[in-house]
Amino acid sequence: MRVGELSRRTGIPVPTIKYYLREGLLPHGELTCPNQAQYGERHIRRLKLLRALLEVGGLSIAAAREVVAEVDAPEVSLHQTLGVAQRAVTPPCVAADDPDDPAWADPAWHEAIGAADAWVAGRGWRVRKGGPASASLAQLIRTLSDLGRLDLLGILDDYAAAAERLAAAELDLVGRRADPDGQVESAVLGTVLGDALLATMRRLAQEDASRRAFATREAS
Repeated sequence: MRVGELSRRTGIPVPTIKYYLREGLLPHGELTCPNQAQYGERHIRRLKLLRALLEVGGLSIAAAREVVAEVDAPEVSLHQTLGVAQRAVTPPCVAADDPDDPAWADPAWHEAIGAADAWVAGRGWRVRKGGPASASLAQLIRTLSDLGRLDLLGILDDYAAAAERLAAAELDLVGRRADPDGQVESAVLGTVLGDALLATMRRLAQEDASRRAFATREAS
């Protein structure tokens, strides 16, 4: 199919498709003449993946490029792919292992890093020290400390227990895919879209819990 039909079948405008081609997000089609190319089902699937990453997952073009490059890389482990997807969705913060970062000299930051590492170790989680998720946890601990709301850390184990069950279910779903390409795509989508899905479910559950706990009481 030509780019016009590719646009019609995916609902993505031709200029956007050409932009993705220039940015290396979409593989080039097969040239049939100097100014024309043919596209196939893999381009349709990639465009749908890009829409999910960019529009629903909220990734930047640079982050999406890194993710799809990992998807296309031969013989890359699922664990590595998950790491790339996690880095893409984790907001940037102080680098826990970068002494060149100005915040590195802040004793409070080191205290938060130590608290995060100790909590992770106590949970028995095997994660890389200084990774983006660990740094994010340290930043959250530092922020709660600054706000005088360390009481919220009292339910950290509740968050962890829910996250463990969810992670196990997600990775079980990945493992059910028989084809390696499907496993990689499932791992990426589960990480990127899973964040959006979890946030949505949490807000719905909060609204329900709030109505049960407070709305009924206020009405009585």
